[in-house]
Amino acid sequence: MKSEITSILATDCGSTTTKAILIEKKEGEYRLIVRGEAPTTVEAPVEDVTHGVLNAVREVEELAGRPLLENGQIIKPQLSEKGVDLYLSTSSAGGGLQMLVAGVVLEISAESAARAALGAGAIVMDVIAANDGRVPYQKIERIRSLRPDMILLSGGMDGGTVSHVVEAAQLISAADPKPRLGAGYELPVIYAGNKDARENVKQILENKTALQITENLRPTDKTENLTPARQSIQSLFLEHVMAHAPGYRTLMEWTDAPIMPTPAAVGIMMQKIAEQHKMNVLGADIGGATTDVFSVFHGIYHRTVSANLGMSYSISNVFKEAGFEKILQWVPFDLNEKELRNKIKNKMIRPTTIPQLLEELMIEQAVCREALRLSFEQHKLLAVGLKGVQQERNISDAFAQTESGETLIKMMNLDMLIGSGGVLSHAPRRSQAALMMLDAYLPEGITYLTVDSIFMMPQLGVLSQVHPEAATQVFEKDCLIWLGTCIAPVGEMKDKKLLAKIRLQFPDGKSEEMVLNFGELKAIPLGGKETAKVFLQPAAGIDCGKGKGASFETEVKGGAVGLILDGRGRPFNLPKSRSDRMNKLKEWNSALNVYP
Repeated sequence: MKSEITSILATDCGSTTTKAILIEKKEGEYRLIVRGEAPTTVEAPVEDVTHGVLNAVREVEELAGRPLLENGQIIKPQLSEKGVDLYLSTSSAGGGLQMLVAGVVLEISAESAARAALGAGAIVMDVIAANDGRVPYQKIERIRSLRPDMILLSGGMDGGTVSHVVEAAQLISAADPKPRLGAGYELPVIYAGNKDARENVKQILENKTALQITENLRPTDKTENLTPARQSIQSLFLEHVMAHAPGYRTLMEWTDAPIMPTPAAVGIMMQKIAEQHKMNVLGADIGGATTDVFSVFHGIYHRTVSANLGMSYSISNVFKEAGFEKILQWVPFDLNEKELRNKIKNKMIRPTTIPQLLEELMIEQAVCREALRLSFEQHKLLAVGLKGVQQERNISDAFAQTESGETLIKMMNLDMLIGSGGVLSHAPRRSQAALMMLDAYLPEGITYLTVDSIFMMPQLGVLSQVHPEAATQVFEKDCLIWLGTCIAPVGEMKDKKLLAKIRLQFPDGKSEEMVLNFGELKAIPLGGKETAKVFLQPAAGIDCGKGKGASFETEVKGGAVGLILDGRGRPFNLPKSRSDRMNKLKEWNSALNVYP
């Protein structure tokens, strides 16, 4: 590899589409040049992921107007105007990384194991525990039938009893599970439990599985140590799972760094944003079949995947989970249940179609709100403090202690919301993406709203491990689109009309005074590179971010939508009457110029 990296090619092999981006160093900084995509080719009849990669790179080649391929290979390093210096890839093709986790107590070691697996980029197929309500033969049948890519076994504090975790190992042994991919190789099992039980677990599983032993992910009842288990998952993903997926062995030979699971790469980028800007960050990637939610609050990272909440393949499940009324509440025109069902079913059976009519777009965006809301509710259930103890979790900068099992996600503490996935990134108007996120997440106080412009966070996540400077520059200049800043007062508002008095001082020195009344939504133009000073004077009992009734001055950042004043109330309630609700939706859509 050249000492000076001037060009980088990165691909993300998704379940349906393989995306490729070309980054080059121009005038001393790294910038995105072009992006290409092609159908993923991991399934029959091709069954070779490299074909999709080469097709995506060919599109990049044509758009960039210079050769990147020769004899079906990526040219490396760059010579004159040919080839690239660095090639990297992420992958969620073939269903991504599918795992089974097992622990002793459902609410303690099993929950920590699920957090470790999710954080490593896996879909958790099931959680097996001593107290999960199933008898042994049911657990054995379940383990045998799932055919996961790997199993994570945890349980027991270091120095504690070994019998329970040994019983869990015996269940896995009795089930004798087979892996999803690759006939004739052993299923990877990671043991991350009580260190005193290692020899027992070895005797039970070593001859039946590809056993790897790592540090206990719950060494004491007060600490959680997920990093070693996550690292083991990602290394085994590459060595065992990817090595047996069609064409991946060849792809691994091409890349200049290990292939990373797509969600893990996105998670790395979310953590870097939080660390660099010293922010609490919440992000969502909504796809056709699943919705991933990522959060970093006070330095603690969590990821969850809602495996059946998506905008095409699993759109019917969103309808089932949310219900007709919940989706209809966001639709600003008359629609009966049969019409809504038909439109949703049409999307499910034709997953690659996009809305052709404005009404179809409104329905899709209504479904999106509920998919985001439901996946966020699931995320909050897992992003919790350690059960039954004070929060320590090995973090040097201790933060406010969390009560037993209470969620760490406090919307008043949130600094930045990041939206990703086609329905948000490719919304016809940026104000549509902003309003979908506002309605789904209901941020409180002052929150920055952003979207990933063309969903390149996976490629930038893996790039950040190899070339942090390039990843950071492209992320800030080409990836993240600032929609603006939202100010959302919180408090009991039933009898209030005036929520806050606001004074704005713009970059050109002009100032403007206004009031925000209950039920109002306002957008004040403020460009993406502009900041403004805001003086907030909330009414008694109303909190804009510094406590009830507390006035303060702050600086806000603009964006494609501008400064958004959300006076619709927290807690948020739509009008009960259908006609009143439609009128309000139309009023809010008009305020943000959401639809033509």
